[in-house]
Amino acid sequence: MEPKYEIDDLSGSRPGLKITTGRTKNPVDRILNDLLPVDMLRFKETLASALEPQKNYLTETELNLYNRGKKLRPVMMMLAARLISGDGELSHKVIKGSVSLEMLHVATLIHDDIIDNSLLRRGLSSVNATRGVNAAILVGDMQFVQAIRCFVDAIDTGSEMELVKLVLDTAFKICAGELDEINADPHASTKSLKNHYFEVIERKTAIMFGLACETGAAIVDGRTGEARRIGFYGRRVGRAFQIMDDLFDFLQDAATSGKILGTDLAQRRLTLPIIYAMEELGDDHLVSKIVRGTIEATPELLERGQEAIKNTSAFERSYADARFQALDALEYLKPFKHNQYYQALEDIALYTVDRSF
Repeated sequence: MEPKYEIDDLSGSRPGLKITTGRTKNPVDRILNDLLPVDMLRFKETLASALEPQKNYLTETELNLYNRGKKLRPVMMMLAARLISGDGELSHKVIKGSVSLEMLHVATLIHDDIIDNSLLRRGLSSVNATRGVNAAILVGDMQFVQAIRCFVDAIDTGSEMELVKLVLDTAFKICAGELDEINADPHASTKSLKNHYFEVIERKTAIMFGLACETGAAIVDGRTGEARRIGFYGRRVGRAFQIMDDLFDFLQDAATSGKILGTDLAQRRLTLPIIYAMEELGDDHLVSKIVRGTIEATPELLERGQEAIKNTSAFERSYADARFQALDALEYLKPFKHNQYYQALEDIALYTVDRSF
């Protein structure tokens, strides 16, 4: 049975779609400045040490990947740990674990750009664009390996070895998710494509958010049930994050999103907005034909396809799914103590879907 959603009234909002409830200021800025300044300083120092063995192999392009961004996944790991442990000095294990997570994330970014043949990453040249595919593959692999090495260095008890297995399982599932995305059959029914999409983003994106939260709680000796619960919160935030990212492909330009507008349709990527548009427009519409490769995707047809998608209910339906996931994430937070770290995690979940386009 399809879930029922209560969402903001979006009537009359196309094509200049704007979905927001007023929470447009990124809470991560406040969290970094007010809640985690010391933790983040330790994170940066530990990251620098973890990158030291690679100094002869990394260029400014790779270092930019580490220097830019809000470090959302490490932040969520630290918040999950502090949700359990409270104030005071955060365990060095959490700091090392968060560095490991960031390196794992950067590895996926490098490999994503290779798979997508993307020349831009966050508005700058991608690794494959500056160094070529062969070097980019090796550099991405190096980040994967160093991420695991860093995480192993963070543990010192037998029971924590289970967390190493969790990290390795996550890395495996991320790769599986990428392969699943590549192997998606565009000729399948839209119902099957939607199910496949959620399976892909669970492995490709959501599992990393879940890993951040679950390991953060587990490392500070949170009970197994607590760690799993906060992990479920993270996975739902990750699902919402990916759906919103797929919406931004249609609504943000390269200066904002870091990639060319409309890349997903041009690359025939089966994202949720495209799947919903195909369902609404039908098999004979040019959008479905572009995605299924039965017509040549000329620039003129791609532009028409973009506009056609914007004039369906695909954006509202995708946003409804993202918002459902974010609100469901909050349900998993409820049993925890309502402190400043709880509030920060709640703010992150809501901001994921409350950003304006």
